[in-house]
Amino acid sequence: MPKPLKEEPAAAKSANEIAEDIAAAIAARQLPPGTKLREEALSRLYSVSRTKIRAALLTLSKDKLIDIIPDRGAFVSQPTETEAREIFATRRILEAALAREFVAKARPADYKMLDKHLKAERAAISGQDSKVRSQLLGDFHVLMAQIVGNQVLVEILQELVARSSLITMLYQSDMDAVCSSDEHREFLEAAKAGKTERAVKLILDHLDHVESALRFDKSVEESRRDLVSVLLA
Repeated sequence: MPKPLKEEPAAAKSANEIAEDIAAAIAARQLPPGTKLREEALSRLYSVSRTKIRAALLTLSKDKLIDIIPDRGAFVSQPTETEAREIFATRRILEAALAREFVAKARPADYKMLDKHLKAERAAISGQDSKVRSQLLGDFHVLMAQIVGNQVLVEILQELVARSSLITMLYQSDMDAVCSSDEHREFLEAAKAGKTERAVKLILDHLDHVESALRFDKSVEESRRDLVSVLLA
């Protein structure tokens, strides 16, 4: 007779831990965009109730890593190429103006904070967590908006950066991520020197480089498939 769900073993993972596992699998491209996340399969895999799995999936949905479609289930988010192009086009319009404001308003303490952030970026790039890496690379741009002090811009950019981070996590190589951090450093150097137009050019070139590095036709067969094999069984 099956044990009651309330008697899950003490070692069973929490909903947050399960969400972190799945997020890591998405970041590592073990779960390709569009993969259906079957509750019953995840419940068997983690030896937990489907209620706990639903809580984990809700967390992933809030982070925009998955889409929950009524009457169909949960799927790994699958940003389209058109969506990506539109997001980066919008960011170029906003961030050209942001770069000018940043050069005018940034103070030594702000540069010190961003220098510390760059170190965190480099540490993440050296590690294996591409989700954290993508988030930090995106946060650099949000921090610029916070320094400028326009809360409406901060909120808009947070949404755009969150969507961009998912896209780069899914479709960008590790080497391109290194280039992104280098370009952040170049931008800061120009801004510190008060070279406004060069700073604007560098931020636009950076966004161009990130977009051009996206690979929407990358074969998922290049990835490890241990978790996805369970879900597709």
